[in-house]
Amino acid sequence: MGKRPPRWYARIVRLVRGFWGSSLPLRVIIMTMSASIFVLVVGGWVFLNQATTGLVDAKKQASVVEASSALRRMQVQLDGTDLASSSLQERLGQLASEVGSQPSQFSVMVESASSVFVSRGLQSDSVPDALRQTLNDEPGGVYVTLTEVRYTDGATEPAVVVGGHLYASSGQAFPAYFIFPAGTEQQTLRMLQRDLTSTGVMLMICLALISYLVAREITKPLRTAGEVAGRIASGDLDQRMEVRGTDELASLATSMNNMAAELQHKIGELEDLSLVQRQFVSDVSHELRTPLTTMRMATEVLHDSRESFSPELARTVELLHDQEERFESMLGDLLEISRFDAGAAVLAIDDVDLADLAEAEIHAHQAMADAMGSELVLQRGDATMVEADPRRVQRIVRNLLANAICHGEHRPIVVRVVGDADSVALTVRDHGVGFKPEQAEQVFRRFWRADESRDRVVGGTGLGLAISREDAGLHNGWLEAWGRPGEGAQFRLTLPRTRQTVLVGSALPLQPVDWAPHALEPGQASDIGRRP
Repeated sequence: MGKRPPRWYARIVRLVRGFWGSSLPLRVIIMTMSASIFVLVVGGWVFLNQATTGLVDAKKQASVVEASSALRRMQVQLDGTDLASSSLQERLGQLASEVGSQPSQFSVMVESASSVFVSRGLQSDSVPDALRQTLNDEPGGVYVTLTEVRYTDGATEPAVVVGGHLYASSGQAFPAYFIFPAGTEQQTLRMLQRDLTSTGVMLMICLALISYLVAREITKPLRTAGEVAGRIASGDLDQRMEVRGTDELASLATSMNNMAAELQHKIGELEDLSLVQRQFVSDVSHELRTPLTTMRMATEVLHDSRESFSPELARTVELLHDQEERFESMLGDLLEISRFDAGAAVLAIDDVDLADLAEAEIHAHQAMADAMGSELVLQRGDATMVEADPRRVQRIVRNLLANAICHGEHRPIVVRVVGDADSVALTVRDHGVGFKPEQAEQVFRRFWRADESRDRVVGGTGLGLAISREDAGLHNGWLEAWGRPGEGAQFRLTLPRTRQTVLVGSALPLQPVDWAPHALEPGQASDIGRRP
């Protein structure tokens, strides 16, 4: 396995990715500027390289022409020298001084076996050793190279050196070097570099501005589409984009408008269908009230007289009575669900002590728990007051307790109530059949069962948890579930302490404190205080 990158590297990668994906105009500008910088750098380098090569070649050619002319003049003067009146060494020094002192752009240096004759205060090491070696190896020609000329006062500057030979009447050869300073050419190149740099900076500023304007023009319809889509998502289905021209952006606006129109049409159809369904459920529920009341009265009479019936008939009457009660409860739940679906559910806010309410419900369910063989235990903390609708919160706790008793498998059921600065949380923990982790959301679906073959032992309607989550949502609270097959389940109700509080965490963990898995599952150890 490969070595994992360090954390700081992964953090930097995440930051870069987040920065890169934060804005489309930013990406357009960065890519445009990167490509422009690359083109400008490469183009500037090629231009400077060609300019330098051209200047150097021109300087070399001019220097060779002028040096050759000067070398011929010096050779003519040397040939006409009367060596009887002066020595050869003196004449070479005179020639170097005379030619080098003339109003020209070069200096002269002549070497003999014992002396070096220079003009204009040059140092003898201004001539490269490679050029000296070339003249020694190949006499009779004129050779040119680049060097850095050094003066006796310590100054230096780039130069072109042209080398050749002077020949005495005896046939002896003396190397002669003509040094042409290249300061002017160097200044020209520096000026070109400055001009290129300033031009490049101006171009980059212009390109950045152009890239911003282009990106803004391109992304403006996208931003408009995003704003229109947001308003449509918030419920304003009449929003449309303005279509201009016939380009790709106009096609985008047209497609967006067509989609919005189709969505509006479909939502209208669904609203009509939902309205019909809600009205049907409401009408049926209300219409069933009268026959249900009659049936209830008849079954109560039969139930009260069941001891006078035969055992078979008495059992039938008991079953009829139980199912009639379940039917009445289901009818009430259906009416409540229809109110949620219609958006007609409202809260009657009051100060509620969630711990006291839980204790009252535990007492109310004690008989059922005893019949099922489960012990109910309450663990209460401090600061458990909330602003809530007592009836709805009581129904949530009642449904959670009934569900725990139904699936508790005759084991203890623990209810905990704890509050913190922003919220009050209640958990109901059973040690019964449980459910799979991926079913934590499905338990709140209407009429859902983890095991279809399992009967509802205590006569539930299958709507209790769905209604409880709706009640929690009305309070801007959370109702969540945790479960493991064979290890029970825990439901957590979290309510904001006040109506103005926005929940960001819970006072109790969703995972039970008494559950110790063999291998800790991802995310399970840190779910306390985390938004679902």
